[in-house]
Amino acid sequence: MKTIRVVAAIICDDMEHPSRIFATAKGYGEFKGQWEFPGGKIEAGESPDEALVREIREELDADIKVGRRIHTIEYDYPAFHLSMDCFLAHVSSGKLVLKEAEAARWLKRNELYDVLWLPADLSLIEVLEKTME
Repeated sequence: MKTIRVVAAIICDDMEHPSRIFATAKGYGEFKGQWEFPGGKIEAGESPDEALVREIREELDADIKVGRRIHTIEYDYPAFHLSMDCFLAHVSSGKLVLKEAEAARWLKRNELYDVLWLPADLSLIEVLEKTME
């Protein structure tokens, strides 16, 4: 089975003591309307941090500061294996503009289960419950 390596930004209000995180709903494809953390594939020659900065600039038109990696998701979809490094991040300049997603929300800890997460992203919610205040 083919492995796809990706990165995801857990954009939050405060990287030391996050109380809100930013999630987006896919605007296209098989999982359209399901929720995820923004990010994407790591290109050849890129570090995970560089890929994340590029992907957020492309998808959300903002620059981010990448913080610590909080989790790596390993998940088998029917057609591929996903390996996704998840990093805390904070907007350093610009405003979050949806260029690919159909919706977005800032979620508090008690709202994490209010959206329909993609199967792989769902495994990160338990980690976030422990990380968020």
